[in-house]
Amino acid sequence: MTVLNSEPVTTETETAAAPVAKQGWLATLWAEIKGLFWLLLAVLAFHSFIAKPFYIPSISMMPTLLVGDRLFVSKYAYGWSFVSPTIPNPVALFHWLVLREEVDSLAFTMPESKGRVWGATPERGDVVILTPEGKNQDYIKRVVGMPGDLFEMRGGQVYLNGKPIRQEAQPVKDLPVDANNPCTELDFPGALVQEADGSLHCYVTIVRETLPNGVSYDTIDARRGSTDDVAPIRIPKGHYYLLGDNRDNSADSRVDAPIGLGGPVAWERIGGRAEIITFSLDGSTGINPASWFSSFRGGRAGTSLRPDKAEPAAAK
Repeated sequence: MTVLNSEPVTTETETAAAPVAKQGWLATLWAEIKGLFWLLLAVLAFHSFIAKPFYIPSISMMPTLLVGDRLFVSKYAYGWSFVSPTIPNPVALFHWLVLREEVDSLAFTMPESKGRVWGATPERGDVVILTPEGKNQDYIKRVVGMPGDLFEMRGGQVYLNGKPIRQEAQPVKDLPVDANNPCTELDFPGALVQEADGSLHCYVTIVRETLPNGVSYDTIDARRGSTDDVAPIRIPKGHYYLLGDNRDNSADSRVDAPIGLGGPVAWERIGGRAEIITFSLDGSTGINPASWFSSFRGGRAGTSLRPDKAEPAAAK
């Protein structure tokens, strides 16, 4: 009687195939990791040296910028300094993504240093992002005073080198009232009006300013306040005096640190120039996907943030 061996027989070919298959799986995983690494590196390089998105979280630049606007900011406009690189902070990312906590910044701040690479100077009227001393988050303001200028404010009127810049009253502006701009009495006294049809409107007083180089932009004059008067200050070399367009609701160069910028801002702390609004949300976005579309504000996308400039003959 022949006794058949019931144990499975493993051929040499099958034995060799197992480690090959294992090696192929590891190689695929390693290739994916390397691909993600190079993709992340490319994104960070673009974000650090070419352009970055920016979200408007406050009312300080109204009426030019609304809370909920998303911007395109060029990082190369003035060259690069220690505030330019974007280096993710794993701890901040964990607190933001996992713990759902508010964080100042998702990136590390590089050690402070003087100068810029391929540096260029901002122009009057440019809307810029900057990193204040002692902070990690970016601010966004407008360049008004240049190095060497004598800056002063009297009753809300800006003076540069002893001369008042041109101010012109404009028609009252109706700002949108939504979750991102409730138009509170604290921010805009007496501005919130409910019409007969029940609709809410935020009517604010607009003053158009024109700088010595002919650049014009609108500002909001909400009320009289302590920041309407600034004693004459000579702006140091390599520094800029920055203001928010919403003059009575802006922690800018007029406001002491740590709340404001604490005076003129060093050239190295300016991280880029705001170029264009990509889209804007009114704050009503929720879990329901339908709200993702209804929350878009019309007429904001594609708006240039490069200020209007008069012909040289009109610039006095």
